[in-house]
Amino acid sequence: MVSIGYFLSCEEFGPKELVRQAKQAADAGFERLWISDHYHPWNDEQGQSPFVWSVIGALSEAVDLPVTTAVTCPSVRIHPAVLAQAAATAAVQLDGRFVLGVGSGEALNEHILGDPWPNADVRLSMLEEAVEVIRLLHEGGSRSHRGEHYTVENARVYTLPDEPVPIYVSAFGPKAVQLAGRIGDGFACVMPDADLVKQYRDAGGKGPAQGGFKVCHAPTVEEGLDTAYRIWPNQGLPGELAQVLPQPRHFEQASTLVTRDMLSLPTGPDPEPYVEQVRSFADAGFDEVYVAQIGPRQDEFFRFWREEVTPRL
Repeated sequence: MVSIGYFLSCEEFGPKELVRQAKQAADAGFERLWISDHYHPWNDEQGQSPFVWSVIGALSEAVDLPVTTAVTCPSVRIHPAVLAQAAATAAVQLDGRFVLGVGSGEALNEHILGDPWPNADVRLSMLEEAVEVIRLLHEGGSRSHRGEHYTVENARVYTLPDEPVPIYVSAFGPKAVQLAGRIGDGFACVMPDADLVKQYRDAGGKGPAQGGFKVCHAPTVEEGLDTAYRIWPNQGLPGELAQVLPQPRHFEQASTLVTRDMLSLPTGPDPEPYVEQVRSFADAGFDEVYVAQIGPRQDEFFRFWREEVTPRL
């Protein structure tokens, strides 16, 4: 049985609205939450980017749902020793219902301190060491680490959960999937790709596979597609552009090459495309599936999901 969650988009909504959506998601029957971790939105039309750790603290008081970051880059913008403390606190606030989802990051968020943006192989090496640092600090006690990328000197995380924080690794290519299978407590992806899930399992991955997708419920298919194209045209960008473009204006420029017809997501009032997209992730072997509604029709979406989609699932 696949567990269905809601995906909170920090790029599109402010902190109070995200908490409101989390409450609506719980009332609509969603079983868990994903939440993105960005410094910048992908474009100015999205227009938000609250600090995710503050929002997670508010979520812990507002709902009883498990929360996963989708995903945090623990390697450039924030040192992994600091994220070890943040993740531990989040896990305590959420009574152990917190998962730290991590990935190799995007230049969009990670360039802000002037650090060089490494190539993909170096980023994966940094990610692996960052996870090692976080797990070391979650063991408790005073810890030091001197590695290829990070130094930690006599650091101790005092506020720790009863159990170590699970760390799920996001992956889209073969090298990252191998890493996820080798070091991750779980796997995260936004494509219903059975081959990636199989590669994760073959690489030793035994934890849950999380997948997510965007939708735009609207009175018509065309209106939903128009809204998605206005706010999230970057969904149609190919290849590694999402990892290497450094500023929202660069995404806006690149997105002029994306046509409306290049976006592929459920839109409109018919529940069947939404059901089919969930099933595509389930058939690919994902254990958890997260759904994000694009645009302002949030209240309508949650009613639609509760009344028309859930019964068909």
